[in-house]
Amino acid sequence: MLQIVGIALISTFLALIIKEQKPNIAFLLVVFVGCVIFLFLVDQIASIIEMVERIALNAKVNTVYVETILKIIGIAYIAEFAVQITKDAGQGAIASKIELAGKILILAMAVPILTVLVETIINMIPN
Repeated sequence: MLQIVGIALISTFLALIIKEQKPNIAFLLVVFVGCVIFLFLVDQIASIIEMVERIALNAKVNTVYVETILKIIGIAYIAEFAVQITKDAGQGAIASKIELAGKILILAMAVPILTVLVETIINMIPN
């Protein structure tokens, strides 16, 4: 965490200094640092996914549901990352469209899980 914070703070100060002379390069620096920070986290993300899959196997949960939930979480994080970069570029309108697209994709992926959940609840209700 200290490495990430250090890189973020140094790049923030550099971006502020460079922004006065070359705003395009400052923006590229911010995007690059954002990607570098994401790459620092890839190992942690992979271990979290493995742990969730292991728990699902031990609980005998259908892997389709777990994969869908992991995809939904991935869409949420990717959309948020893209929204923040787009807002940093001053494109709030595009950022809001990315948010909308992410929400629609999440809803589309969640419908099968919601359907199974509703069917399960209906089956539990006595006739």
